[in-house]
Amino acid sequence: MLGQMQDWPLTVDKVLDRAAQYAGDNEIVTRRADGSIHRSNYATLHARAKQVSAALLDLGIVPGDRVATLAMNSERHLESWYGTMGIGAVLHTLNPRLHPDQLAWIANHAGDRVVILDSMFVPLIEAVKDRIAAEHYVIIADRDQMPETSFAAICYEDWIGGHGTDVQWGGFDENAACGLCYTSGTTGDPKGVLYSHRSNVLHAMISLTNDCFGLGYQDTVMPVVPMFHANAWALAFAAPMVGAKMVMPAAGMDGGSLYELLDTERVTVSAAVPTLWMGLLDHLRAHNLMLPHLRFVAIGGSALPEVVLRAFEQEYDVRIGHAWGMTEMSPIGTVCRLPLGGEDAPLDEQIVHKLKQGVPLFGTEVKVVGDDGAELPWGTGRSGRLLVRGMAVVDRYFRADKTALDADGWFDTGDLATVDDSGAMKLTDRAKDVIKSGGEWISSIDLENAILSHPGVAFAAAIAMPDPRWGERPLLVIQPAAGANPTEADLRAFLADRIAKWWMPDEFAFVDAIPLGATGKVNKLALRETFTGRATVGPA
Repeated sequence: MLGQMQDWPLTVDKVLDRAAQYAGDNEIVTRRADGSIHRSNYATLHARAKQVSAALLDLGIVPGDRVATLAMNSERHLESWYGTMGIGAVLHTLNPRLHPDQLAWIANHAGDRVVILDSMFVPLIEAVKDRIAAEHYVIIADRDQMPETSFAAICYEDWIGGHGTDVQWGGFDENAACGLCYTSGTTGDPKGVLYSHRSNVLHAMISLTNDCFGLGYQDTVMPVVPMFHANAWALAFAAPMVGAKMVMPAAGMDGGSLYELLDTERVTVSAAVPTLWMGLLDHLRAHNLMLPHLRFVAIGGSALPEVVLRAFEQEYDVRIGHAWGMTEMSPIGTVCRLPLGGEDAPLDEQIVHKLKQGVPLFGTEVKVVGDDGAELPWGTGRSGRLLVRGMAVVDRYFRADKTALDADGWFDTGDLATVDDSGAMKLTDRAKDVIKSGGEWISSIDLENAILSHPGVAFAAAIAMPDPRWGERPLLVIQPAAGANPTEADLRAFLADRIAKWWMPDEFAFVDAIPLGATGKVNKLALRETFTGRATVGPA
């Protein structure tokens, strides 16, 4: 027997329809490339997104066609986003931080017919235009701001300005393809993850719970994490879903620019990778500033250093939500939470829980398995491969013939983790990053977090180096803090009582800047290529 409820497809066009109807005056604030602040609202965004839909239909775009964006977080990116998905086309977010060769490969693999791009990324298209099969390029700009290009380009404002808003949205299956996002591809070719309308809507709804973002109509949300990083961690859907004011920082990712928006726009909730919050922290301390409006920050993408967590919670009274996920999971999988009564515990006791990646949100299941494939019991402290499954987890990659799942429907994340007595997960490493020395594992995450507590260290990365006796030994790459000059002797003394003796790196390397990958994480592949085979390292 089936239930007798209405068939109401979960399609993302309904998200913006509701925002325009019930939160039409709530603002979308964008910092433009010239530094100026532009103010729009949900009613205007909804109308302009409909104009985008009409303009795409005029170009011959039909349901299932891929429309790419190459843009930072802005109100016009959101218009393009919903205007594409509202008519059943697939919104493909290109990552401008990728190498041009990867960008061209991804655009062609996706079969992008239209590319909508910020003017700042015109040089990227110039570098690959002869290798991309896209039919149309639309530059997000006013007529008087259109850059010169060697390829045929359409002015965004002219393009949508010539169309009305009388466009039919929705009317397709909720399982229809909605968005396409590619993994960063540090090993092998990037892989496309094709989200459905249903998976995006449900994932966004779940992210609104108090254990995750806890968003409401009264909040002001600033997604620092870009929209090309798996839907800005669902915030591009979740914030409009409740009609929360949105603040879009575009390319202004330095500490000063972020602070200005956080303060002047009274942002209450934000999200970003740890490296950006470390930059904000440096700015706050250097200028003796506070964050009186910010109440919650989601930090993910890589393990959160304890020193950052303590600083925001102790010095600025901002609650940190340590989260974990991946492109293949839409992307949020787990968020840390305190045990019952934990809010009243001293911070030192809370830290133990807050540094874990936490408990799965509803709709996601996780388990940790040993080398034999058997699930490891909770609370043993044993580390194993982390597997996931759920309603917003990938089944197979775009254009792949085979499933990405095992015989029981589990996806191998490539991470290693433990699970405590309460079911909270803690990453111990990426399988490709863990250091195996003398048959024992050294966690690069724990080693990095230990050294990041040193005041003279801005960033750090632990990588495995071949060793004829032990198989591998850790090399610790250090980016000193501004004005600091830590020595190897200093760092060894600092680590002496913080890590196991046999974890102590054989070598330290000092660099001006640790390379970051396309998603803001430390690029360990580049570091391995840099340091493999070198004769010496940094100062002793």
